[in-house]
Amino acid sequence: MSFTALNLHPNLVRAADSLGYTAPTPIQHRAIPAARDGRDILACAATGSGKTAAFMLPILHRLAARKRGTRALILAPTRELAAQIDEHRAALGRYTDLTGAAVFGGVGMGPQEMAFRRGADIIVATPGRLLDHLGRGYVNFDGIEIVVLDEADRMLDMGFLPDVRRIFATLPKRPRQTLLFSATLPAEIVQLASVLLRDPVRVDVERPPAPAAGVRHGVYSVSRDGKLPLLLDMLRQPDVRNVLAFTRTKHRADRLAGALVRSGVAADRIHGNRSQSQRTKALASFKTGTLRVLVATDIAARGIDVAGLSHVVNFDVPNEPDSYIHRVGRTGRVEAVGDAVTFVSPEEESDFRSIERAVRRPIVRLPVPVSTR
Repeated sequence: MSFTALNLHPNLVRAADSLGYTAPTPIQHRAIPAARDGRDILACAATGSGKTAAFMLPILHRLAARKRGTRALILAPTRELAAQIDEHRAALGRYTDLTGAAVFGGVGMGPQEMAFRRGADIIVATPGRLLDHLGRGYVNFDGIEIVVLDEADRMLDMGFLPDVRRIFATLPKRPRQTLLFSATLPAEIVQLASVLLRDPVRVDVERPPAPAAGVRHGVYSVSRDGKLPLLLDMLRQPDVRNVLAFTRTKHRADRLAGALVRSGVAADRIHGNRSQSQRTKALASFKTGTLRVLVATDIAARGIDVAGLSHVVNFDVPNEPDSYIHRVGRTGRVEAVGDAVTFVSPEEESDFRSIERAVRRPIVRLPVPVSTR
């Protein structure tokens, strides 16, 4: 099936073609027609499956012929994800006159305030910063027709549920379209959906949590002190073009990035203690290839979408299976292929076995190079 068959506005099909979208992914194929027709949606969409276009294209289609003013609100858990979604909005809407803005913390409120005052068609926001603006009296949501909760499971993990409820209380009471997208669907998300959605179309609800299909998985059993030498050995391999490395804590991210730089590797880190300008600069440098390694914590990594990312390295084993799914989904996105490698120290074996049970597959144990043992 082509995007033309989805009965979208011709200018949106033209934009999709210009971005190299050849055919809808499964989540796009199933979600776009229902969303285009105004249905509420509860979607379980794996990271890297093309879910942003799955909700952005029907939003742009529905708003293209309507009156001006802020009519769509998209909530995301992190600054990086909000910025990424707004980039998709601009790219997919390049042949329309629809406007938008990303609203998140760590940067000045002035330009964001102007976006609210002029009535940008699509607002993409993190909950905390949006509430800051709502408290100042100039936000007008009377024309909101469509609301999206993206990465709803992570919003729940990060404690945003009270903020989400406060935001929804400010929206018009008349029927509106609500789209809820989540990489996993724990019981709490299904319960939230029952409150926020009206007779939703359910997409991929029965699919068990699993990483994206294009990801090749491997694991090294290595001591805690052996992890850095092992990563440096990996970086000597010609097929390891760039690496997104995950640590459990901000302190570990700082230490790893510093050790890599001292070893001559172009590296930086991204986490909650870094300023927004530092995070934006590091991510931009990684995307352009100036940095070979970007070290990240789980929360900060939401929204990292790097074309051609060859390797994800779990330098530390995540403490829950869902985090593993989100991490490794940064590579092998849509129809691409990538590698996800996990470094497991003896004290992390229990957490890693839980991951293998959750993804319902054993992960291949790789031989540790003699020089790094």
